[in-house]
Amino acid sequence: MASLNFTRLGHKNSNSFAEFALSRHAPPSFTRPTRVGFKVFASDSQAEPDLSVCVNGLQMPNPFVIGSGPPGTNYTVMKRAFDEGWGAVIAKTVSLDAAKVINVTPRYARLRAGANGSAKGQIIGWENIELISDRPLETMLKEFKQLKEEYPDRILIASIMEEYDKAAWEELIDRVEQTGIDAIEINFSCPHGMPERKMGAAVGQDCALLEEVCGWINAKATVPVWAKMTPNITDITQPARVALSSGCEGVSAINTIMSVMGINLDTLRPEPCVEGYSTPGGYSCKAVHPIALAKVMSIGKMMKSEFNDKEYSLSGIGGVEKGDDAAEFILLGADTVQVCTGVMMHGYGLVKQLCAELKDFMKKHNFSSINDFRGASLQYFTTHTDLVRRQQEAIQKRKAVRKGLQSDKDWTGDGFVKETESMVSN
Repeated sequence: MASLNFTRLGHKNSNSFAEFALSRHAPPSFTRPTRVGFKVFASDSQAEPDLSVCVNGLQMPNPFVIGSGPPGTNYTVMKRAFDEGWGAVIAKTVSLDAAKVINVTPRYARLRAGANGSAKGQIIGWENIELISDRPLETMLKEFKQLKEEYPDRILIASIMEEYDKAAWEELIDRVEQTGIDAIEINFSCPHGMPERKMGAAVGQDCALLEEVCGWINAKATVPVWAKMTPNITDITQPARVALSSGCEGVSAINTIMSVMGINLDTLRPEPCVEGYSTPGGYSCKAVHPIALAKVMSIGKMMKSEFNDKEYSLSGIGGVEKGDDAAEFILLGADTVQVCTGVMMHGYGLVKQLCAELKDFMKKHNFSSINDFRGASLQYFTTHTDLVRRQQEAIQKRKAVRKGLQSDKDWTGDGFVKETESMVSN
């Protein structure tokens, strides 16, 4: 497994960001194995792919990041994540006044594969109606500071959300930065994050509002800022474009999808059921993975064509439980891959499996670093009209190849007359 050394390499508004962003695309530091015959000979140092990534000046030993949510809700669990080897940790979203945040329980509901959602079926979907952190901001800040003191070489990212109030955003940014956190992820995407107060997805779905709030945030922040995108929108590239144009160094996608998990057909009540009632919540887990891939693909193509994909980063989120799930996000342009529900289902040790499986994928294709294949599959997405054109051209080419002889060596004695006829045009 890659070394667990982390180094914080730059600050927002520093010229070093461009240098570090460009360094992501530098050639691998070692040569690939030499092929002799059908065997591959390589030294031990060449055999193991390098999972390390440098994102917005932040050095991580692997691209796997704890996504904002229950797995980053307090000091104990975030410490566990660092000890297990996660590339970075994004804490659960905080705001200035936690007293406004009151959670209910049960607040999760699961969707299983199998007949009638059999309790024995594999879990493929997960809904939550959980709000942001209900712990006092002072407590969370104290724990951020403690974590950075104990793990100075690890990457800790604060997730923040506030109401439509410039002064509140500025105060929150100032207070979280004082703890020594390495970056900030802005929660513009929680589907049930108190939209009546212009929080969460209420901002991410309104590009004019998003541009204004991003302006406040990026004028104040001195560390890299990622904007977390909502999938509950027609064209996710629009808010992503606004966030990057307004000064954010990166975007994360996707947050959960607005959903109703189901109705209990015995009680006729919705799930998750709280005192007989429920409310729509955020959908995650394996079933959202294809949707997340489509959204990340759209953002990846937009960033590549409009932002030259150099000083900006993309973090993929959605249904990651296997190394191959992560490889798909990276192939679509992601620098890092976030996991939240996967940790809730499988525990913090999941990162070891993810790293091992991603390395297996890289060995299969002889990739030595993440940059060797990041964004490699974007070129294969096109329009339906272009697919029709390509197929028609391919059919015509195949017909042309089948018609007549291609070389003098193809003539035969027995079929000479038919072979001659095959090349006559009239």
